[in-house]
Amino acid sequence: MEKNQTLEQIRNFKGAYPKQLWYLFFSEMWERFSFYGMRGMLVVFMVSQLGMDDKTSQLQYGATQAWVYAFTFIGGLFADKILGFRKSLFWGGLLMIVGSVILAVDPKNFFFLGISFTIVGTGFFKPNISSIVGQLYHDGDARRDAGFSLFYAGVNLGALIGGYICIAVANGNLWSSFVPENLRWNYAFGFASIVMIVSLLTFTQTQKSLGEIGLSPLAALQANKRKTLEIVTYIGSLALVPLIILMVANTKYTDYFMMVIGPASIVYLFIEMRNFSVAENKKLLAALVFIIFSIFFWAFFEQSGGSLSLFALNNLDNKLIGIELDPNGVNNSANSLFVIIFAALVGIVWVWMAKRKIEPNTVVKFGLGFLFLAGGFWVFYYTKFFAGPDGKTSLDLFTLGWFVITFGELCLSPIGMSAMTKLSPQRTQAVIMGMWFLASAYGQYFAGLLGANIAEASENATNLEKLNTYADGYQQLAVYALIAGVLLIVISPLVKKLMQDVK
Repeated sequence: MEKNQTLEQIRNFKGAYPKQLWYLFFSEMWERFSFYGMRGMLVVFMVSQLGMDDKTSQLQYGATQAWVYAFTFIGGLFADKILGFRKSLFWGGLLMIVGSVILAVDPKNFFFLGISFTIVGTGFFKPNISSIVGQLYHDGDARRDAGFSLFYAGVNLGALIGGYICIAVANGNLWSSFVPENLRWNYAFGFASIVMIVSLLTFTQTQKSLGEIGLSPLAALQANKRKTLEIVTYIGSLALVPLIILMVANTKYTDYFMMVIGPASIVYLFIEMRNFSVAENKKLLAALVFIIFSIFFWAFFEQSGGSLSLFALNNLDNKLIGIELDPNGVNNSANSLFVIIFAALVGIVWVWMAKRKIEPNTVVKFGLGFLFLAGGFWVFYYTKFFAGPDGKTSLDLFTLGWFVITFGELCLSPIGMSAMTKLSPQRTQAVIMGMWFLASAYGQYFAGLLGANIAEASENATNLEKLNTYADGYQQLAVYALIAGVLLIVISPLVKKLMQDVK
């Protein structure tokens, strides 16, 4: 492996992708296996093992996932100011390993403890590996979008494998002859811990190829002072674990937190904007438009880990094109499979359109993302017309809904991450990336509230009545997504002016 490259040498790579992107691809892939594997188990575990009702599990899911993504803002902030991307990523990986090991040992008694370690760890890991990807490219490098698309494929490869394996093992629909029945959940969480170790080792063994990317922002500070600040950050993040346990276990505290963190992050950004030029500030305002709309996208999309998990558990048959599969596993992984299959094709379409000067701008692509999202939820609604008397409906049709939604995600998510790095000045990139994931936190939070409302409406209902209630709820989400998509397309000329030279 070539080592000690300068930043200029790294960015002047030949070909489509820098070699460092492949190392980050595999590190992120295994981390996402761990994350999506556990995410896909949360609601089912809370209902079947912790005895929560459907509404409570939805609120707990929303609070848990909101904290996961909210902490990415905090992790991004400390990476920018104290640790740097690399140390933040390493520390986050260690905490995620600790959390998943705790869950593997005794998930029932230490559920909130394990989840809280995972929350803090993800906050330090997730925004910073994305920021490192952005640092591999010169400003204006046309290959950046392709790089983020490849990186996003790594995210989805991990989500595909982990999303299916973990919940299918836990439900007893995979490797049941190998995994003892009383240890199914332990094994499922155990897989998440093993692959997280692989992820961290992948990063530590390849990080020298990154040159100066991601090193401490306090390099000019005396070594002992820098070390003190780093140690205080580590201790402080550990001290937050008991607080997060309290916040997640009591969702009303999460409500209060969400009322504060979003406005506070925007105020912080406005304070930072005093140090930038008018042109830079216009780009940051454009970034805020994308961030705000993404909240609504994820609030609908993230029903996948919440209400759609219960829908899959209770209301879907187990046959997909004649093959017997775990319905929850399909719900967790179908979207990722379609992303892997079609991400490159969508990228080719964008390139083909760009050559003919007919490629839609980033804002219109966001709008298209909402239109596809609306179409997918309309398909989920339409499953009610294929239900039997037992309240079970077609897994085939349900999977078609994810197929449609996938194109919405491909119009929004990888392009959104790339847009954040393009629109933000380098010295505040990790914070902007953190705000991008903070928007996901609000999406997760609202996803839990929406799912809880649907669950409450179907309380004490028969399985068929539950299916109809859930389906009607998805119809409403389809209408809201349609409105948001049309609005984005209408305001696209204004946002495009704010973006200036950013395509």
